[in-house]
Amino acid sequence: MEYLLIFITAIFVNNIVLSQFLGICPFLGVSKKIETAIGMSAAVAFVLVLATIVTYLLQKFVLDAFGLAYLQTIAFILVIAALVQMVEIILKKVSPALYQALGVFLPLITTNCCILGVTILVIQNDYDLLTGVVFAFATALGFGLALVLFAGLREQLEMSDVPKGMTGMSIALVTAGLLAMAFMGFSGVDKGLASALGIG
Repeated sequence: MEYLLIFITAIFVNNIVLSQFLGICPFLGVSKKIETAIGMSAAVAFVLVLATIVTYLLQKFVLDAFGLAYLQTIAFILVIAALVQMVEIILKKVSPALYQALGVFLPLITTNCCILGVTILVIQNDYDLLTGVVFAFATALGFGLALVLFAGLREQLEMSDVPKGMTGMSIALVTAGLLAMAFMGFSGVDKGLASALGIG
């Protein structure tokens, strides 16, 4: 039941993009088409879950064990960069079309603060490995949901009669703000669910 609460909270209540404003770069950059948004979401999910597992083990068995916790940020960035390189090589061989579509935004996963933020949050919240992986996967789903919804809205806007001064990034930012406000409607759901499940 606790995992269900983590899932709902990470996807809807504390959405990593729309509530915590992490991962804005790919959110705005890869949201012009639903197809590329789905591809980016899958790549982020894969890297996020893998990064959470590797960084958790690194923190517990290397950094904490040898008193090197102060190197956490640097170590985590190196792990994420290595994993992104691996994803890039796999995508290039498995799906060249998606690799081309993602273009420059694929290496940007390396600097996606969403991934670094989640790996650090797992350690700060003192989650065990399984809870951390559930949290990371739920956060990736929340990121993907926000990205795909935003891409759908932007595709609709392309066919709409938008005032000349509001075209391009201007209307995209207004739309992102409205989407974030819509997700604010989920605030308090986690507390109600926790109360119903008898957690906390």
